[in-house]
Amino acid sequence: MTKCHQALDALSYALLKKRVNWILDADIQGFFGNIDHEWMMKFLEHRIADKRILRLIRKWLKAGVSEDGQWSVTTVGTPQGSVISPLLANIYLHYVLDLWIKQSREKHAKRDVVVIRYADDIVFGFTERINAERFLASLHERFAKFGLALHPEKTRLIEFGRFASERRRERGDGEPETFDFLGFTHRCGTTKTKGWFTVERITIAKRMRLTLAKVKLQLIKLRHVPLGDLCRWLGRPELRFSRSTCGKSRMR
Repeated sequence: MTKCHQALDALSYALLKKRVNWILDADIQGFFGNIDHEWMMKFLEHRIADKRILRLIRKWLKAGVSEDGQWSVTTVGTPQGSVISPLLANIYLHYVLDLWIKQSREKHAKRDVVVIRYADDIVFGFTERINAERFLASLHERFAKFGLALHPEKTRLIEFGRFASERRRERGDGEPETFDFLGFTHRCGTTKTKGWFTVERITIAKRMRLTLAKVKLQLIKLRHVPLGDLCRWLGRPELRFSRSTCGKSRMR
């Protein structure tokens, strides 16, 4: 099982077993392009004593980019497409977010928060709305200190969980909102047999359309290929993955 699926399973468990009534769907605006180099080096110095390695990483960060034949030095952010960028990004958020959350839990045990993070894709879960709003205000301040910011349009606080549908119907607010995480849209649902609360997880519609469009285009190119070869092409692992994400799975 990949860590991506582990993050999805952890989110499912939190929504079904924890007292989560509110979801903060946080989107870091231009995360990879706004990582502060000086803060990054300070974080790395906590674990790396070899000055040669630190100099190499600093050079990597400042390698620059070439656009339309013009070379420009990078003063913030990590090089896009670099093999080390995902690792550095995780280190950055570990110090900026993970350790901060841990310290907050130790100081304010009653203000517990469920955190599911995969790289810069983050979902927070809360029992009370007031705690979620306070946390969001603190998160803005925390990120600003390290050169980061939450996207004002993509960051949302939504009512979600086993009581969301009932409470929203009583207020006349309609069905609970959905949120996206790691390629899937999550929405409140009920089991077919006993009507218990469950979380329905379906592929994000845009990604599914793109995947199906690519398969359709390739099928047109292969329309003269023998049926046996076509079936073998459709059975490739990457295509099996694409098809599996198009289905809907319920988590009980």
